[in-house]
Amino acid sequence: MRYFSTDPIDNFEGSSLFLKRLVEQDVKENPVMIYMKGVPEFPYCGFSSLALRLLRQYNVPISARNIFEDPEIIHAIRDHSSWPTFPQIFINGEFIGGSDIILNMHLNGELKEKLKDITVSEESK
Repeated sequence: MRYFSTDPIDNFEGSSLFLKRLVEQDVKENPVMIYMKGVPEFPYCGFSSLALRLLRQYNVPISARNIFEDPEIIHAIRDHSSWPTFPQIFINGEFIGGSDIILNMHLNGELKEKLKDITVSEESK
């Protein structure tokens, strides 16, 4: 699991353009990206915890960013997805939704299909 921190030094301008590009880069470069409340080892809410538990069942590389580390990033993520709540899960660059949506996808087999081509690289095992 990869966890990203938003370094305030990198964001010295408080630039919404910087954060927009950061979100675009996260989503593009990480096959499974979750914007969550808390960190993967210690989610701050049950919805973030549920999303991680579901995704971990598929043994795929998961990248995460804690939305509370930089409150300004919340706006950039919402602008990118047009979705108001968290967690937000992206798979192969596509916005999927929150924990309720991936739970339904898990139950009906859609999540397995969506994740089937994503593999864990040797270095992230």
